[in-house]
Amino acid sequence: MTDTPNDPMAFFRQMISQWEKAANEFGGKAVSSSEFAQGMNQMTTASLTVQQAVSEATGKALTAANMPTRADIIALGERLGAVEARLIRIETLLTQPPAANAVPTGPKRTRQPPPK
Repeated sequence: MTDTPNDPMAFFRQMISQWEKAANEFGGKAVSSSEFAQGMNQMTTASLTVQQAVSEATGKALTAANMPTRADIIALGERLGAVEARLIRIETLLTQPPAANAVPTGPKRTRQPPPK
């Protein structure tokens, strides 16, 4: 689009463009400073601490209400998966033909009967 004298929004677009450029320069300088990095580190640490405290409080509340926690449900799912895998192995062994899983009961017969 070219700017024409009849374009009422040209001034507005130009102002927004200049504002974006200034904001990008300021943001780039702020993010590259060590103070910003330290502040972000402190905020991340505080956020993790709060998240851990909330998780522990929720776990205690669920235990008091005799309800499973997320970790309990995950552990139960893993145990159920292991049981299902064992059942599949057992089912596979049971559905094989008898000759495939038969164990010989005596010694091999290698002697031939005398010819008649």
